[in-house]
Amino acid sequence: MHEHQLSNWQHPHNFARINRRGERRTKWVLLLTFATMLVEIVAGMQFHSMALLADGWHMATHVVAFMIAIFAYRYSRIHEGDQTFAFSPAKAGVLGGFASSIALAMVALVMIADSVERLLMPELIRFDEAILVAQVGLLINLLSALLLGDHHDHHHGHNHHHGHDHDHDHDEHDRPHHDHNLRAAYLHVMADALTSVLAIIALVAGKYYGWVWLDTVMGFVGATVILIWAFGLIKETSPVLLDLSIDGQYLQAIQAALEQDGECRVSDLHVWPISANHYAAIVVLVTQQPKSPSYYKTLLANFAQLDHITVEVNRCNGQDCVAE
Repeated sequence: MHEHQLSNWQHPHNFARINRRGERRTKWVLLLTFATMLVEIVAGMQFHSMALLADGWHMATHVVAFMIAIFAYRYSRIHEGDQTFAFSPAKAGVLGGFASSIALAMVALVMIADSVERLLMPELIRFDEAILVAQVGLLINLLSALLLGDHHDHHHGHNHHHGHDHDHDHDEHDRPHHDHNLRAAYLHVMADALTSVLAIIALVAGKYYGWVWLDTVMGFVGATVILIWAFGLIKETSPVLLDLSIDGQYLQAIQAALEQDGECRVSDLHVWPISANHYAAIVVLVTQQPKSPSYYKTLLANFAQLDHITVEVNRCNGQDCVAE
């Protein structure tokens, strides 16, 4: 029996994005948002401002979203080396972003319902107190946005060791490492800031121009913008969770690179995301003159989005090979 040094043929499968700074900052934003949420809900009820009350309940759902984000960070970190996952818990952050996008959409729907109710049953607004609370809320939102604003940094939590026959010859820093989890938290904060700004505009206009109806209209405006943000985040995260294949032109380029000698043919090709920024590929080749899998992986060295490639090479003989 031959003895092999398997480490020469193995590499890590940890594609999880560990962002400790993002996790810490999200915790601080959670505390700030929770405190502001309590103040705005109580003030909205006391001062009869729909815009202020909507902002407060809006923040309440964001508190839940931040808790989801923190859970996703912690789960990815704790299970970073867990071999029960095929490619590490890399999609936990993407799942957190998707869940937060659903929460954003729910916030918008609740805001619309509350605005309709207030439109049908208007109440007397205590403008001075409501404006003050809305200003405080906006300051907290801006501070939170500063804490979470670098959600497109290049920190990533996996490390590839390039051994013999490995397919990780590209530089990881050639592409951005988007943190969908942190991006979702950032969008929640920006949604909060938006509703705070709209609340201030509506309250000031109501106080000085008598446009009390604007308080309710701003609820509809804010809800519409938040729905647009939520839909955008769903479009970013759902393809990763559903293993949507990579762009068709990228697939064609991969096939062309493998078939460049005119004799080798690709009979099966699957490329799917294993995290927010990394893809795995299964390639099945048919050829009369088979070479080692490492040779074919070398042909794909310039495809930076492919991080894990499995190659199957089949020899065809006689009638099995049909020239075209």
